[in-house]
Amino acid sequence: MILDIVIIAPLLAALASIFVRSNTFSLERLTLTGSIVSMIGVFSLIPEVLRAGSYGASDLFSLDALGSVVALVVAIVSVGMALYSIGYMRQEIRKEIIGFRRLRQYYVLFNIFLFAMYAALCATMPILMWIAIEGTTLSTALLVSFYNKPSAMEAAWKYLILNSVGLLFGFIGTLLFTLVHHDPSAFLNWQALRLGAATLDPVIAKIAFACVLIGYGTKVGLAPLHTWKPDVYSKAPTPIAALFSSSLLSVAMLALMRFKGIADISAGPAFSSTLFIFFGMLSLFIAAFLIFSQWNYKRMLAYSSVEHAGIISLGLGFGGIGTFAALLHLIYHALFKPLLFSAVGNAYLTYSSTKIARVRGMIRTLPATTALFFLGVLAATGVPPFGTFLTEWYIFTAGIALHPYLTTLAIMLLAVVFAGLLRHLSAMAFGEVPEGIEPGEHDWRTVAVPSAFALILLAFGLMIPTSLHELLTAAVSSI
Repeated sequence: MILDIVIIAPLLAALASIFVRSNTFSLERLTLTGSIVSMIGVFSLIPEVLRAGSYGASDLFSLDALGSVVALVVAIVSVGMALYSIGYMRQEIRKEIIGFRRLRQYYVLFNIFLFAMYAALCATMPILMWIAIEGTTLSTALLVSFYNKPSAMEAAWKYLILNSVGLLFGFIGTLLFTLVHHDPSAFLNWQALRLGAATLDPVIAKIAFACVLIGYGTKVGLAPLHTWKPDVYSKAPTPIAALFSSSLLSVAMLALMRFKGIADISAGPAFSSTLFIFFGMLSLFIAAFLIFSQWNYKRMLAYSSVEHAGIISLGLGFGGIGTFAALLHLIYHALFKPLLFSAVGNAYLTYSSTKIARVRGMIRTLPATTALFFLGVLAATGVPPFGTFLTEWYIFTAGIALHPYLTTLAIMLLAVVFAGLLRHLSAMAFGEVPEGIEPGEHDWRTVAVPSAFALILLAFGLMIPTSLHELLTAAVSSI
């Protein structure tokens, strides 16, 4: 019952928003209430998952330890972005960039997006997960083209085509995993799929996992499947870009982790590990140099997501403590990306440009936002006391014994990322403020939300709650 509420609450908010007429307050409260209800439901289910191993609402949806980790991410980020959207969209309306009709479309699609992500992470069947993740593509394509500019329309089509083609590979891989079983019931759920994995032909299992990695790797944004990300992140409304980078990436990575556990039983862990390491290193290499030479701060954050997807992929490939660290890194990444996107969203509201060269003197115009932006950059680059320092340390500790040269190269690439992000932050924070720019934060929500994420990051960097540690340990055992 509780899990049903978690999944359905955003859908009910979306349906109710359709019938709202000329009442901005109602749209805002419906979305925020739906997100909070889902979050409360997720938190209330964690003790039951820790006690029993899973919580099953029906044959279609259940929540295990691995799904709970991602559900926590989606729940926390969705509430934060629902609250941030209120302040951000009110400024868009004040500037007459959008009207009420467009605002209603935004909140309806926002909630459908959340519904699809919750359905995907709770799905007991791989086919149902695939359908739900495809649902995220369809709902968010309209959000990418939200401003109806030619460049936004182009980005939306690019996103729709590349992700649909990618997910077609994911569909083929899913069918190969399910249809080769002699027992038809193996098609039904993840548990049956794992139980029958030993009967899979290793060659078919390798082909299936390669297809799945291409499919869901496109959604994650692993290089070279990442090409949609910079365009989409730069054109979508900032709260949606934050959800893309944190929640949607985590849900797609969840799919890869579930299939990895099945493929490792069938074909051995070496094959999936090799693929994860290859795509992880390629993602780091491409992201590092494109971040350093970037001219658009939202595209810069898109490449940062590619970088961290690569780090998580390396942790999964290295195995051992690296797998635990990869899952924890996924949580930290999902928390600091909304912080960063909220900061650059505030910059956009003030400077009306996403070009780094046009944003100067932020420390005088937006002092609180600049401080939060700085904290977000430190978290993104793995500087103590943020938890990303420890996760990267453990991932590279796991890798140094197996692949010392690759691990050394990965550390050098992270140094390039660090230099690039600080370079752009310094350019935006200092310098002369352009003429016509009015100083001052726009809305208390646009400062409170990133501040809350910064506090959570600092707290988790100093101490991981016992229940979260137990949940992560249980989740790792299922990968």
